[in-house]
Amino acid sequence: MKIVFYCQHVLGIGHFFRSLEICRALSDHDVVLVSGGPPIDLDLPPHVTEVRLPELSMDAEFRELRAPGGGDIEALKQDRRARLLALFRQEAPALFLVELYPFGRRAFRFEIDPVLAAIAGGALPPCRVACSVRDILVEKPQAADREAWVIAVLNRHFGAVLVHTDPRLVRLEETFGRRAEIRIPVITTGFISPRPAPGDRARVRVRRGVGDAEDLIVVSAGGGSVGFPLIETAMRAFPLLRGGRPARMVVFTGPFMPAEEVARLTRLAGGPVTLERFATDFPAELAAADLSVSMGGYNTTMNLLAAEVPALVWPFAQNREQRLRAERLAALGALEVIQAADLAPERLAAAMERILARRERPRVAIDLNGAAATARWLESWLATA
Repeated sequence: MKIVFYCQHVLGIGHFFRSLEICRALSDHDVVLVSGGPPIDLDLPPHVTEVRLPELSMDAEFRELRAPGGGDIEALKQDRRARLLALFRQEAPALFLVELYPFGRRAFRFEIDPVLAAIAGGALPPCRVACSVRDILVEKPQAADREAWVIAVLNRHFGAVLVHTDPRLVRLEETFGRRAEIRIPVITTGFISPRPAPGDRARVRVRRGVGDAEDLIVVSAGGGSVGFPLIETAMRAFPLLRGGRPARMVVFTGPFMPAEEVARLTRLAGGPVTLERFATDFPAELAAADLSVSMGGYNTTMNLLAAEVPALVWPFAQNREQRLRAERLAALGALEVIQAADLAPERLAAAMERILARRERPRVAIDLNGAAATARWLESWLATA
């Protein structure tokens, strides 16, 4: 079965990697993953083909789309729209899986809506349409009008919504008040995260030269676009640690951290502190760690749960999404939340020492099997077409 999965990552990498996990779970099908944000180079499963539309990104305030190098944005939009329609004519998929839209990514209406209209009007071959959306939606101005528009689009063009959450932690209706007006099936799948493989902890620690009597601290910032203050503070806190065990620190800046910020961090690295851009197997790195210090995005927090690693999390402050999730998990004992006042080396070092001294790995009852559940539900749904 042919599936087109549309996912646009415009600032970080979380949307892309969550979508990729769903693609992996759809292993019995031919999946075309349509991206169009800053490129991420990694090996894809053999059943997945990535089609990259011309690159677009979003400013840090999520106000406007940008073309690389300040290019002609309208010409780029026309090119992307034409390529996406041509892809559907060529592939004739049985399923169009759309990440986040219409709950978000409204700036991409210019290319999504023509495909939806062509499917509905018969200009493209028959195709079922489903929305894949994370647990928490970002607050928007004029929320009532926006929710009414979302409901209209869903009820007209979509056949299902798959919400990647565990309702024991957070429900869609907490950040989308008119959930009851959605007339199509709304399926709760569980959260999505790959799990470390058995033996990953020992394997990674051997590769990194970390002994049994040493602590390993992993510091990360997701895609890296907004994580510099946290990483810099963590690196400056490291020499202040006064625990009884020697420690090493591995820092992942994220692929999108600006080069000038990476250069500043490079000057803080060396000796027991290793600076890297990206981890191809981040859950394994977390399994090897005795402490994680990170941002609080969906993928990172679910990876923390999967690896059962003690964690300090600094939520992105621009909207409610990361803080709401992090505070719910903190209430379950899964992690601790870093406050703005904690972004001082002395305070962060004290928090790191406190958690390392516990020698406990947290376990919480949260469903992380959302990718497999999504694949099963979609296969069952498509079998009735």
